[in-house]
Amino acid sequence: MSAKDGAVRLTALVHGRVQGVGFRWWVSDRAAELGVVGRATNLPDGSVEVVAEGSERACQGLLAALRGGRTPGRVSRVAERWSDARGDLVGFEQR
Repeated sequence: MSAKDGAVRLTALVHGRVQGVGFRWWVSDRAAELGVVGRATNLPDGSVEVVAEGSERACQGLLAALRGGRTPGRVSRVAERWSDARGDLVGFEQR
C-alpha cells in the first residue's frame, strides 16, 4: 500500500490502563475488521503506540475505536499524528 493508493498512516499514542496482550489483541482485531495493517507496541511509559496504514476512512474508524470503542474505561487519552503511508507494514503485529 502506498500514498498514491490513497493510503494514510496513523500513529496514535494511547494512554491509560492499556498495556497488555488483551488491549493489543483488541486493537489487532479492530484493525483486521477495518482492513488496515500495522502494529501495536507497549512503550516504557505505560502507553501503547499504534501505527496503522490503510484508507483514511479505515484509519479514522480505528482512531474512533481507540477513543471510545469497547474500551472507554481503559483509555484516558489518545494523541494522534497523520502522514503519508510508507507501505512498509504487513499484517498487524503486536509487541
